[in-house]
Amino acid sequence: MSHDLIVRNGMVLDGTGADARRVDVAVDGDRITAVGDLAGVAAGREIDATGLTVTPGFVDLHTHLDAQIGWDPLMTSSSWHGVTTALIGNCGVTFAPVARDGHGVLAEMMESVEDIPRDAILGGLPWDWQTYPEYLDSLQHLAPALNVVGLVGHCAIRLHVMGERSLTTEVPSAEELGQMRDIVAESVAGGAVGFSTSRLLGHTVPDGRHVPGTWAELAEYEAIADGMNDAGGGLFQAVLDFDTRAGNEFQLLRAMAERAGDVVFSSGPGNDTTGDLSVVEGWDGFLRDTRAHAGRITALAMTRPSGMLMGLAQVPPVRGTQWRELTALPSVADRVAALRDDATRSALVAEGQRKGLWYDPQFVHPLGNGAVPDYHIEGGPSLADLADAAGVHPIEVMIDRLIESDGRELFNVWFYHRNRAALAEMLALDGVSPGLSDAGAHAGQICDADAPTHYLAHWCRERGIVTLAEAVRRLTAVPASVLGLVDRGTIEVGAFADINVFDPQRLAFGYPTYVNDFPGGKGRLCVRAEGYAATLVNGAIVTELGENTGARPGRVIREFARS
Repeated sequence: MSHDLIVRNGMVLDGTGADARRVDVAVDGDRITAVGDLAGVAAGREIDATGLTVTPGFVDLHTHLDAQIGWDPLMTSSSWHGVTTALIGNCGVTFAPVARDGHGVLAEMMESVEDIPRDAILGGLPWDWQTYPEYLDSLQHLAPALNVVGLVGHCAIRLHVMGERSLTTEVPSAEELGQMRDIVAESVAGGAVGFSTSRLLGHTVPDGRHVPGTWAELAEYEAIADGMNDAGGGLFQAVLDFDTRAGNEFQLLRAMAERAGDVVFSSGPGNDTTGDLSVVEGWDGFLRDTRAHAGRITALAMTRPSGMLMGLAQVPPVRGTQWRELTALPSVADRVAALRDDATRSALVAEGQRKGLWYDPQFVHPLGNGAVPDYHIEGGPSLADLADAAGVHPIEVMIDRLIESDGRELFNVWFYHRNRAALAEMLALDGVSPGLSDAGAHAGQICDADAPTHYLAHWCRERGIVTLAEAVRRLTAVPASVLGLVDRGTIEVGAFADINVFDPQRLAFGYPTYVNDFPGGKGRLCVRAEGYAATLVNGAIVTELGENTGARPGRVIREFARS
């Protein structure tokens, strides 16, 4: 007997949390067909995994690759970090349902919320759909490299039903609630895994109004849950306003866990900097109680403090005329040359001293100039600390470091997860999934698509908060179960051949780099990886030794296991 492909001599972690076994894995077509000792068995292609770990492919539960698939079907940077299935349509912003004349509004909303250029969205996608199932059809025709799972978004649904009134606090009529329910039912029946919403006050349309759904009342969400249930059940995804409406948001999560059955939401240890761990106890209690008495619920947490990367590529440190003129220069090299000019430097320093940085330098941390960025999770000087030590203004420290690094260095602005003391405990909780990569979103501002690699390299290998077997389970079988994926998330006979082969001791996440590869020439940040020998999607090798092969075997997954 011969197989299409055999991964030989690797230490297999099957995704269940079980210990590693030294076995071979055979693949025929898109499925795993044998796991065991295959010595002497022939194969058309072999991957020597001696000294390497073999796992299921990683499942990313929070991406915004909805538009990027159109011009980058290889789905970088995610495909470089072992991701084989990506959930899109998060945060309520999606491109369907849409009226024939509504493309521009949805593109502008996505740009305003997720920093994906409107013109790239309009020019990079075919826009040959109206309903959400038709949108999924169109995505499959684009032949993505990775598997895609889609959520239908509240913003598009509410706008489609209520028009301009969707952007207000107005309560929809009974008829409009019925229309929303029907759209959700149609979407889920046609392949959406569920429904997403945003209640974050920072998510606005270009004129500053909050996105549709921000102020929706519980009855609206109950109608949406009923629509999902009409079609067999679905996932409710939310980003929530815990800052000003915490009690209401916890009530919503619990109600949707009861009514929709499956809930996933964005969470974290918060921004307390005193080392307080009570927030972790609070999350643990809420998740355990909701699971015991309401329904399934999963919290997503970033793997490090994050928010935005300042530098010379796209996000300057000062909002002012002088800095705006600097970043208008054609290239980073031109901007560094300008910084080296004494007169220009003096003008930039003066403006920085007068206006200040646009974010508190106490929560701005340099990533250094090494091959691997330093995210200061274990502590390290902020920009404010460095300025105090040198007896200068923070803007002077930043300028000097930018010159020294030839404009390469970036500075991490900590919007979220400042409570570093609680981050490890948060990530270790049952019911918390590591990730929240936001891949594809805020494209020129941040790139956390390396979250799986960062989790494995830092939290598993360096910090040891989980075993490698448990870390793999949390990146594979657990998120696959959240989505209700069928025959994915584990390595076993009959499962789809979504497989990673990597060296746990060599895994490393690269330094974010800026590339201008959007339609129209606009740019984004990308992050490479080291240590991955190969990633397979549906039996085809999509990356090998860190490079895309060009294979695009991904599928838009439209059938899910629901309780």
